[in-house]
Amino acid sequence: MTRVALIHALAHSVAPINAEMARAWPDCERMNLLDDSLSSDLARSGRGLDAAMHQRFEVLASYAEGTGAQAILFTCSAFGPCIDAVAARRPHMPVLKPNEAMVAEAVASGQRIGLIASFAPTLVSMPAEFPPGTALVTRLAEGAMEALNRGDTAGHDARVVEAARWLQQQGCEVMALAQFSMARAEAAVRQALGLPVLTTPASAVRVLRQRLGA
Repeated sequence: MTRVALIHALAHSVAPINAEMARAWPDCERMNLLDDSLSSDLARSGRGLDAAMHQRFEVLASYAEGTGAQAILFTCSAFGPCIDAVAARRPHMPVLKPNEAMVAEAVASGQRIGLIASFAPTLVSMPAEFPPGTALVTRLAEGAMEALNRGDTAGHDARVVEAARWLQQQGCEVMALAQFSMARAEAAVRQALGLPVLTTPASAVRVLRQRLGA
């Protein structure tokens, strides 16, 4: 049986990707690793993705590989360089950043892309994942993560919709939701704007299946 390691830096990312895996790839064995101090430490430290943070990602990846995982998917989008370093050490297995597939789909649309995040550091690291010259506008859904943390899912979705409306006013024609935890707002954004909305979990699962030949 294929085994995939899902490594999370936000607790809210666990359910969306597991639900998508269960729906789209039920015969894949999933193992979940959560270190929710990664995101809080990044946001608080002011040191960015330093050597210590890189080492923490290497430790997590080594543990996952040691359990027999044949691929690793990281689900938090603020740590791209750390994930690139993990992947560079593992040419023998797929190691995916959370946004690879969604970025490719967004770019292939040929439209002006609105990128929405609920975790501010994501808007520092993620734009570099798009090819140079991509028509990209970013927006933080202020207060969305805090709403989710206190269990206010409707408030979370409303803040994401608000950010999407602003991006639509800037001429964006497709919306990309950066965090796995934001996938729950897809329907609300689509209904409010009538525009295509891309999320990370479904795209990531499609790429994992392709790379593992499943």
